[in-house]
Amino acid sequence: MSKRLFAVFAALSVGAGVFIFASRPSPVSASPLQRAAKGQLHAARIVTPNGVRTLPYFSGGLLDSAAPPSSNSASANAPAAPNASTPSGLGPGGLGCSTRNNASASWHNVRVNQDCTYRLQSEETIAYNPIDPNNLIGGMNDERQGYNLGAFAYSLDNGQTWGDGPPPFYQKINAPEYERKGASNPDTGETDPNSHTIAGDAGNGFTYDGGSDPMLTFDSRGRAFYGLVVFDRLAGFGSAVIVTQSPAGADGSFYFTPDRFSRKFVVVEDNSIKIGHDKPFLTADNYTNSPNRDNLYVTWTVFYADANGNYTQSPIFGSMSTDHALTWSTPELISGTSSTLCFSGNAFDPSLPQHSCNFDQGSDPAVLPNGELEVIFNNGNTAPTNPNAQQLGVHCKPSGNSANGTASLHCGAPKKVGDDVTQGEPQCDFGRGPEECIPGTYVRTDDYPLIAVSKTNGDLYATWQDYRTHEFDIQLSRSTDGGATWTPATNTVNRDRGTDHYEAAVDVACTTSSTSATCPASTGANGPTNVDGSSLCAPGANAEGFATNPATTGDLVAISYYRTCRIPNENTACPLGSTKVCAPGTTPGVQNETSDYSLVGGRGLSTPYGGHPVTPNFPPPRGGREVGFMGDYSGITVVGTVAHPIWADPRNGVPTSFRDPQIDQRAINDEDVFTVATRVPGS
Repeated sequence: MSKRLFAVFAALSVGAGVFIFASRPSPVSASPLQRAAKGQLHAARIVTPNGVRTLPYFSGGLLDSAAPPSSNSASANAPAAPNASTPSGLGPGGLGCSTRNNASASWHNVRVNQDCTYRLQSEETIAYNPIDPNNLIGGMNDERQGYNLGAFAYSLDNGQTWGDGPPPFYQKINAPEYERKGASNPDTGETDPNSHTIAGDAGNGFTYDGGSDPMLTFDSRGRAFYGLVVFDRLAGFGSAVIVTQSPAGADGSFYFTPDRFSRKFVVVEDNSIKIGHDKPFLTADNYTNSPNRDNLYVTWTVFYADANGNYTQSPIFGSMSTDHALTWSTPELISGTSSTLCFSGNAFDPSLPQHSCNFDQGSDPAVLPNGELEVIFNNGNTAPTNPNAQQLGVHCKPSGNSANGTASLHCGAPKKVGDDVTQGEPQCDFGRGPEECIPGTYVRTDDYPLIAVSKTNGDLYATWQDYRTHEFDIQLSRSTDGGATWTPATNTVNRDRGTDHYEAAVDVACTTSSTSATCPASTGANGPTNVDGSSLCAPGANAEGFATNPATTGDLVAISYYRTCRIPNENTACPLGSTKVCAPGTTPGVQNETSDYSLVGGRGLSTPYGGHPVTPNFPPPRGGREVGFMGDYSGITVVGTVAHPIWADPRNGVPTSFRDPQIDQRAINDEDVFTVATRVPGS
């Protein structure tokens, strides 16, 4: 498919800004997601007097899952992949291909996905069981079957070994007509007083064949929950958000199956060109003394389109379950309105309120110890002269019962969490028009925020990346009053300069005291250690000169993120609005730089934090579907003061004999998911 811009542009003059949305007429047989994945539908943009602001777009995982077979090939100037001629890793036992960890044994990284394929895993998240902290669960996008269906993982030994499997979602048939309020399941007759659909159109009669954006959590009694957004890659417009339960004692190794016309486990389902579901996240109230103990909450983005499939808005919705994911409340629009924060929400649909906060993406919910809920998200409804975006948060007071239809989130008006400075961010074209990217490794990225809460005092922490320092750096903001007000940190989280830092994850350790621990100039017995007693300062770990944050009081916050070397003249080589979008082989350094994944820790807003890489340097993803994507987010969970970051990286090369461009097997590096158990720096 051609990468040309759309032939028809619609422009609306609104105040001091001009709203531009690239679109063209298309047959109703192609959903907006399908058109975006093929490069036929680009992100909406607003031209302001001070620059161009890009509005929310489908998440990378969803686009990757819906994409047709890749036409990408290795860059002509790309260096050879490490381990590209190594054996497959199969051993006498077969399962796990654990020898693929050998190259990083000194770093104590553990490979989470247990397949022996050379297909992509990415976009990972992790949680621990409050009943048994040695029990960890993970989730990831997973393409071992040839395209993305998602996968879950579980560990019973503090992350040292893992099992995994596919979620049991794919016998579910798209049938929103049976998700309407009061409708009954044609197989079982089950009904409930909630609606689990927004448009309520008739279904397409097909089972789902794609999934993305894994989400998971534990409740206070050891039940695990796993969910995805699922969709039909080719048939109609069907999409749904599904969350299912792993009963206590299964430890996340087994999940219940939604039946083909299920209302159980279904958060929302649609089959309309006007509705698309994306980017869900899940959390549980696992406080034993909470009035809402074991409630579940899902928030996600709903992309609205007109009859031609053109973008009109993308607000944040939420739903809750009070019976362990069996029933879910009717989806509620929760991103709200604000006359001081949000403008031109009716730019593409005049019937909407002007001050709707409805150009949103990337929501993340967190439960406070008092049973209330805070949801943060990225928003593009800034003032007409502002070319940047912002991070917003809404505070919710859930109540009611999902089984009898009385459950509601009761969310208030949005409050500002922090600025999202996007001007100057590099752009790459992966076949869908210019997108925010990391040039050195040539992957798409985003500024979605993530949130964590201190279970000691209820303080909230939000982290995200932006470009205010003319490189991608990690930002932090804190609320000490349940989200009523937020205070951004004065400095960036990352201490080092000269690299791009992105896709941060955050959690708060259960401690309020500190002893200083630093990596010495050379590793040795005096340095901090991993939980297994090995040196935290693994070979090369202190090469970047990270230092320990000197603060010794306040919440101990752990943040993990990717770092990639910047390309020469990055800020002038590929700016938005020019013809200089980054491309391998034409822009020096693109897809040629190495990366690592790093962990830092510090106290409250006393940034920058100190820390260290937890991985060896790894190459960019190259060849086939791996090009351009390492996920839209990474994850971390902290047990006491032990951090379990989780990330994807393409350190493992694909043997030459396993590549065949004739059958779309082009990958040079295999993206796998890894984790490590290590002390939070500064603990």
